[in-house]
Amino acid sequence: MIIDAARLAGANLFAPETRTAFWKTLGLTILLLIAAWFGIEAAFAWLALPPLEALLPDIPAWAGWLGFLFGFAASIGLALGLALLIAPVTAIVAGFFLDDVAEVIERRDYAGQPAGRALPALTALGYTVRFLGVVIAGNLMALLLLLVPGVNFLAFFLVNGYLLGREFFEFAAMRYRPEQEVRLLRQKYSLTVFLSGLVIAAFLAVPVLNLLTPLFAAGLMVHLHKMISAADSEFPLAVAARA
Repeated sequence: MIIDAARLAGANLFAPETRTAFWKTLGLTILLLIAAWFGIEAAFAWLALPPLEALLPDIPAWAGWLGFLFGFAASIGLALGLALLIAPVTAIVAGFFLDDVAEVIERRDYAGQPAGRALPALTALGYTVRFLGVVIAGNLMALLLLLVPGVNFLAFFLVNGYLLGREFFEFAAMRYRPEQEVRLLRQKYSLTVFLSGLVIAAFLAVPVLNLLTPLFAAGLMVHLHKMISAADSEFPLAVAARA
């Protein structure tokens, strides 16, 4: 089920029907990451220490390379900060375009089935803000775990696998179901949702390709929700959409 959903989501990335969503997703993701880059750079500049010579006037000439090391470390920190912001940026972009992607997939691949309905604008905004906050908090925790030997980057995949899987699945399912039912469905298939989230986290870790994470994640979870609903008689899609 997960492999089929991921395969369909991958094919969906470059399908003619999703071309508009493709360029919107890519463009907004790039713009937000550029803004994040300048924001992090400004923060580093504001926090920057005075030159080493000013702090230690009597520093020996041979120790000048320490300044280079500090600059190199700052560059690494800047790049790491940007990498950790990809997940929150994905959360923001998904809030704008998940319904667009879902509607295309439903019309093309599930034409004979009940159609979903987008959340009201204010409700969708509330969920997006909540999603953003949870992802930022989770990635800050993952950043701290990077310092723990034996955990390191595994923390990134586990934290983002859980968060992205949960939130994207709920986004897709809430086009059809009330919130309480969505949570019951997610809890019943918690392992499936988590493993699907790990697929999204792996996609997120691929440079350049990760710019399309919102499009890929939305497609994967729309397909996964449809497959689960078709296989589980306890949670059928019996109505056109949520009231």
